[in-house]
This record gives sequence, C-alpha cells and structure tokens, in this order.
Amino acid sequence: MFEQLPAHLRRGDLLVVNDTRVFPARLLGHRVPSSGSVECLLIRRLEVGALGVGSSGASSEGTAEVWEALMHPGQKLRPGAQVRFERNGASLVGEVLARHFYGRRSIRLTSPEGGSVSSAIERIGHVPLPPYIKRSDDEADRERYQTVFARESGSVAAPTAGLHFTTRVLDELESRGVERIRITLHVGYGTFKPVRVDHVEDHEVDPERYSVSAEAAEALTRARRDGRRIIAVGTTTTRALESLRVEDGIVRPGESETRLFIRPGHRFELVSGLVTNFHLPKSSLLILTAAFAGRDEILAVYRDAVDRRYRFYSYGDAMLIL
Repeated sequence: MFEQLPAHLRRGDLLVVNDTRVFPARLLGHRVPSSGSVECLLIRRLEVGALGVGSSGASSEGTAEVWEALMHPGQKLRPGAQVRFERNGASLVGEVLARHFYGRRSIRLTSPEGGSVSSAIERIGHVPLPPYIKRSDDEADRERYQTVFARESGSVAAPTAGLHFTTRVLDELESRGVERIRITLHVGYGTFKPVRVDHVEDHEVDPERYSVSAEAAEALTRARRDGRRIIAVGTTTTRALESLRVEDGIVRPGESETRLFIRPGHRFELVSGLVTNFHLPKSSLLILTAAFAGRDEILAVYRDAVDRRYRFYSYGDAMLIL
C-alpha cells in the first residue's frame, strides 16, 4: 500500500515533488451570435508577440491574453469566430485567431469589464477532470484535484503521482530522515498527447514551463555529490530535473521551457528513483518509465498490474521504481 512508501526509502534520500497547482482551464460558453455551445480547454498562454498580440506570464494583469486551446466543435470555429463565456458574475469574450492540428486553436481572450483575464478565468473556469470521470466538476474538485504540496498555479492536470501523498506520509518520511524539496513544472496537454507516429523518435513533446530554485539546485548538488538517491515524484518532476544543466558536478537552477522527450537510451543525470502512476498505452509517460526501468521489466510489471486489476491513469495506482 502507498502508506508503506516510507519503509522503502532510507535516511538521506532526497524526495523531489512538483508543487504546480491545477487552474480551472475548462471554459464553457456559446458562439456569438448563434448561441451554439462551445467548450474550450486552455492549454498554455502564448509568448509575448505571438500572432502579433498577447501577453505572457503566470499572473498577467492585462485586459487581453492569447492562449493555445483545444476547442469544440472544431469544424465551426474558424479564424474570426466569436465566443463568450460567463459564470459567477464574470465574463470573457474570445476570438479564434488561428487553427492548428488536432482541434487546437489560438484564441484571444478579453475581459469586457476591463479587469484581469486571469482573474476572470479563475471565476469562470471549470476544473479539467480526467475524461473518464463521468460527472461535472464541483467546487470541492478545486482542492481535491490537487496534491498536498500544490502551490504554483499553472497546470491543466494534476501531477498524478503526487496525489497519493498525504500529510501523514510526508511526516513519516521526514521522521525517517528523507529530505524533501519542491520544483515546479506546469503540466500541459502535451504530457497526455498520444504517440501517433510509427517510430518513437518522431514523436514531439509539447513545451512545458518549469522552475527550479537556487535552493533546490543546491540540495540536488549535495545529494549528487554525496551519492544519495534522488527520488522523483512523477514523470513531470523527472522531465524538469533531467532538463537542468549539470556543470562540474554543480546542478544549475533554471526557469525555462522543456521539450525533453525521455525515451530508451536516455542517460539519467539526476534521477535515481521514481514514483509514478500506471500510464496508458502509446503515451510518452509510459515510454519515459520504460527508459528509466527497462522496457522488458516495465512490460512485466504492467502484465502483473493488469492481472491484479490495478487502476491506471490520473486517479489510479502507483509504483515505486528504485
């Protein structure tokens, strides 16, 4: 059982968690003027100057933002299409700027009241629960679909390995001398984008923003220098850690975007242990796990998981790989 995790770790291990927080990225509204229903899943805020407009940063206070989004119904939402979202006394108007592959759009969001678009999203948006949860989200999901260490808003999905941790488990780990640090990687849709190519090498992972503080980098440097194990909680944490520069044995802090696609043959610089959920077939997450533990070993583990009827995906079961 997961509560037994502390018994499998040892004094001096460095546990690294992702403190990203899920924001209400799912917008429900209607087209203008037809009033046809529209669903919009915000994926990431685009960089300054993208498409000639827009703003960037986690807490933009402007009156317009340009986002990459998944929108439905896709065929009717061509460039120039107008949409409107309203809820909880707030509203946003949107204009589709460009069409991309697999239902993606670039959309400009404006707050007609002249306030912060980000604030309006927080009031209007719905928690993007996994698609197999067959109910509408409610207010409680804004906290339930978060890890106990969630702090920095910016993810469209929870870093699922972290959902298993409770305050009790964390306290037990601390009492056993397991060190813990936080890093941030904001989970985007690309984490769950299926691998649609015949050759793994041709798959591209969408960029995701990460931040590793100087304090966290120093802790990583000490653990690496001392030969202590670095245990990553989740594939998101793993991607952030493996994206860092290590120079002369020193781990450099950083804040950037990563497109790192970890697949068999990757040489792990920092991560020596991994807590991760059971992932879906044809996913970059399963490929990462196979790169870490070995393809044949992981396939054997998955056969056992299927036989024992373990649960997969976001609210599923977890494994510890050492």
